[in-house]
Amino acid sequence: MTIAAIDFNLLYQHHLALAGRTRKDASAWDGRAAGMAARAVGSRYAEEFIERMDLSGARSLLDVGCGPGTIALALAPRLEQVVGLDYSAAMLQAMREQAAARGLSHVQTRYRAWEDDWSDVPVCDIAVASRSTTVADIGAALAKLQRHARRRVYLTHLVGGHFTDPAIQEAIGRRVPAMPDYIYLLNILHARGIHPQLSYLAQESRLAGAVDFDDFARRVAWSMGGLDEAETARLRGWYAQATPAQREGAPMRWAFISWETAPC
Repeated sequence: MTIAAIDFNLLYQHHLALAGRTRKDASAWDGRAAGMAARAVGSRYAEEFIERMDLSGARSLLDVGCGPGTIALALAPRLEQVVGLDYSAAMLQAMREQAAARGLSHVQTRYRAWEDDWSDVPVCDIAVASRSTTVADIGAALAKLQRHARRRVYLTHLVGGHFTDPAIQEAIGRRVPAMPDYIYLLNILHARGIHPQLSYLAQESRLAGAVDFDDFARRVAWSMGGLDEAETARLRGWYAQATPAQREGAPMRWAFISWETAPC
């Protein structure tokens, strides 16, 4: 048996099922739109993402899972057309408001999920998917990015499979199975004759900056799909004796994956 015999997309889907994590519905993201839009300004993650991009010859960009436009709006002044795609209406509204405030009249939005029909989604020179590729069918998602980018694709995918520091999981007594991480994407692309570039981005934990225990517990619950009463009590006990560094947790790591879709 060789690596060519392995269906990495099917393996990804089996791993995702074993992880037991379900995608948050649009309403969950709607409720976070305002806060995410405020935090997007001056984001070091966004700066590092954009520093790794090559915009030469590019006039248009499609941002899939755009949220409030963290990546797309930062790039919009350098492009002629920017399209943000998301399944959260509130995120798209936040993006439109931010674009209007900055005088960016060439920014459009599309209310679409990865699984939807993209027949009316413009093909652009560059397609971006920042922290938005934890989907049911990653093979289909990668194919959509490939089809909708004339020149280049840029995406980030989780390294290590955990959105919550394992030390926090241990503290509450519930270990969450790891999600399928970036290595599946590399192998799927390899099987399709695509040889991407790979680097890594570090981002502070989602728990960093929590103002008190209630804020901290809300952030943990968001990442872990909720906490019951006993888990909240265990977390409170751990929080009371933890150092600030322990509360913040380990940084999140993202694989930055990019490839050319056509000669430039």
